[in-house]
Amino acid sequence: MRIAILGAGYVGLVSGACFAEFGVEVALLDTDAARIEALREGRIPIHEPGLDALVAENAREGRLSFTTDLHAALEGAEAVFLAVGTPTRRGDGHADLSFVYAAAEDVARAARQPIVLVTKSTVPVGTGRELKRRVGALRPDLDIAIASNPEFLREGAAIGDFMRPDRIVIGLEEGEAGARAERVLRRLYRPLYLIETPIVTTSIETAETIKYAANAFLAMKISFINEVADFCERAGGDVHDVARGIGLDGRIGRKFLHAGPGYGGSCFPKDTLAFARTGQELGVPLRLVETTIAVNAARKTSMADRVIQACGGDVTGRVIGLLGLTFKPETDDMRDSPSLEIVPRLVAAGARVQAHDPEGIEAARRLLPPEVVYAANALEAASGADALVLLTEWNEYRNIAPDRLRGAMRGDLLLDLRNVYEPAAMREAGFTYHSIGRR
Repeated sequence: MRIAILGAGYVGLVSGACFAEFGVEVALLDTDAARIEALREGRIPIHEPGLDALVAENAREGRLSFTTDLHAALEGAEAVFLAVGTPTRRGDGHADLSFVYAAAEDVARAARQPIVLVTKSTVPVGTGRELKRRVGALRPDLDIAIASNPEFLREGAAIGDFMRPDRIVIGLEEGEAGARAERVLRRLYRPLYLIETPIVTTSIETAETIKYAANAFLAMKISFINEVADFCERAGGDVHDVARGIGLDGRIGRKFLHAGPGYGGSCFPKDTLAFARTGQELGVPLRLVETTIAVNAARKTSMADRVIQACGGDVTGRVIGLLGLTFKPETDDMRDSPSLEIVPRLVAAGARVQAHDPEGIEAARRLLPPEVVYAANALEAASGADALVLLTEWNEYRNIAPDRLRGAMRGDLLLDLRNVYEPAAMREAGFTYHSIGRR
């Protein structure tokens, strides 16, 4: 079986490599010639554990190829996946679908045989129907079936999520076009079907809504536990115990109940915003989602204020060491990371910031104030610091002996914004220790 994937970004590259691992012949296309050349040379443009080896193996075996030639990519392809970007549209918060529509129209113009056109990109409800209208107007002579197959990949764990998913969602048209698309997609996902992965087959509009609703619900869980953490600090509770106590309820679940500085990344911020805007447009405001967005934005700002207040309300001339800059560990993704709000506020308040991140420094240099100094490792970030802030819970930060961190610092203030360390151990090492939602 042969497929084409348009877009060699995070979703396209991970999906292409994993489909190839299933034995499918995958042509991965991108308009960025430099990116395609880098992939041909074995250079992976993103950090994702295990992806470099998976890409290299399948490229070597001839199952995964990279191209800028659309006609070559479409040759013999039974399905074409759209995995292009849908960033937030400037000015109104809606998803920018210009890349999706342009890619679909290019496929319609270039196709020479019946195809199944599948949206892998995260798109608002109604996009599939609009794609059908557009490609039908361009090529009324061509049999193009439209389908929706949203991705549910977590950065840092994407390969495992693809190979062992909780579910596969397939949105289909009515009639013969939908039946044909379902046959193709079930063949494509046969290895997962054989291990009894649940497959949710539904309408295109429902599949599009499932993706947004899933991300919005998880974002709400994060914002909820962050507000509960603030409550615990005032009431004298412990948010760890609260999270465990409610998470053991099967109706709630334990995941995404970790208090911290707010969510970021490529999905939750833009998807919650687009979901809320679509609700407003349809006349059914999603008040919980709107509030989640507001709570998360305020959360990031409050974390910078928390650092400043812990330093006595004035950080002028103070050296603040930062451990972690990316929005989560095991990725180099800085998109909507809490550090993008926290670091500029600290610099503007007069702090001298020295930061380390295992993978995110190159991206951080382009996004953070030029005054930030970047350290080669965690101990260098802590060296001479009056205060140390743990912002991203990379494993290498968990494993540093507390006395080594304390010995590198000038001051003794440690703000653990991810609740990674044990309070008693940090106080024993000589720290004035602050965490989130714990006594």
